[in-house]
Amino acid sequence: MSGKKRAKESSHISKFFGELANKTSLAAGRASTFILAASIVVVWAVSGPLFGFSDTWQLVINTGTTIVTFLMVFLIQNSQNRDSAAIQVKLDELIRVGAARNSLVGIEHLTDDELEDLRDKCEARARAEKVGDETVDKTRQSALRAAERVAN
Repeated sequence: MSGKKRAKESSHISKFFGELANKTSLAAGRASTFILAASIVVVWAVSGPLFGFSDTWQLVINTGTTIVTFLMVFLIQNSQNRDSAAIQVKLDELIRVGAARNSLVGIEHLTDDELEDLRDKCEARARAEKVGDETVDKTRQSALRAAERVAN
């Protein structure tokens, strides 16, 4: 199979999975979905005496919840990954067009240690700017007082 054909099939699968993950995530977050799931649990619990609280009765709910949980982990993670990527692109664009440092674009790819080092440097710069702003304010106040003394 050629690379283009494989990439096209992969793209179709990826698109299908993305759409499925989005729709499933949206549906899972609805109140009606919660009510449906809670109703299933209530029906299962009420049916306990009919089945004598048998092992099979317990296995039904255990198997069902395990399958749903297992599948939902992948679907929700996919949606979350795409949301995070979209937010990252938006933030990168804001940094690029704004007054922030362009060198911050793409920092999500750094290691934990590199991110921690960068965070420390940013915090140190913020503290230095705060001290600088306070010094400018004090100088401004002193200049105003001196101007008032000269004017009086």
